[in-house]
Amino acid sequence: MPDYSSALSKYLPPMAAPVISQWINDNACHFRVSRNRVSKFGDYRPPYGKHGHRISVNQSLNPYSFLITTVHEFAHLKTWNTYRNLVKPHGPEWKANFRLLMQPFLQAAVFPADILAALTAYMDNPAASSCADEHLFRQLREYDDADNRFQTLDQLPDNALFSIQGGRVFQKKERLRKRYRCIEVKTLRSYLFQPIAEVRMLGGKEE
Repeated sequence: MPDYSSALSKYLPPMAAPVISQWINDNACHFRVSRNRVSKFGDYRPPYGKHGHRISVNQSLNPYSFLITTVHEFAHLKTWNTYRNLVKPHGPEWKANFRLLMQPFLQAAVFPADILAALTAYMDNPAASSCADEHLFRQLREYDDADNRFQTLDQLPDNALFSIQGGRVFQKKERLRKRYRCIEVKTLRSYLFQPIAEVRMLGGKEE
């Protein structure tokens, strides 16, 4: 049985790497560290044809985000093994499996205290993405590489110009309940952004 612990330790907290290595082996899972994807942190694909379980996680994530995303995807795998496609992707069955799989890491003090507190609160009702929990997302961002860290939209002044990954440019407008209205400069179309959307502020702002 191959041991992936050493390779995984480049991306995960070292204490977590042997556990994830064991999960990969136990589930005959093809686990891949992926290039950064704007639309998602990780991905699970069930067996199909000659392929078995497949999980990919973005290499750009900090170790704690990488671990939470990995557990998220293995919860999908565990849910699929029991229910196949008969339940919702992030329904109560997935939530129960996510809580179950996260327990070893909560008990082993893998996470620093600030992330642990936010993650424990998140566990009451885990969502489709850790981004959906603003407090947890902000705590995880504190451990990102400072050279690669984006700003969040709510940190920008009103009418500021900003770009998102992919290069599209927007202007920040007013907040509408939980999201900000923003205008794409090229098309003048309005879009709604979450306050914690990761953006890069551009020089100057238009009125």
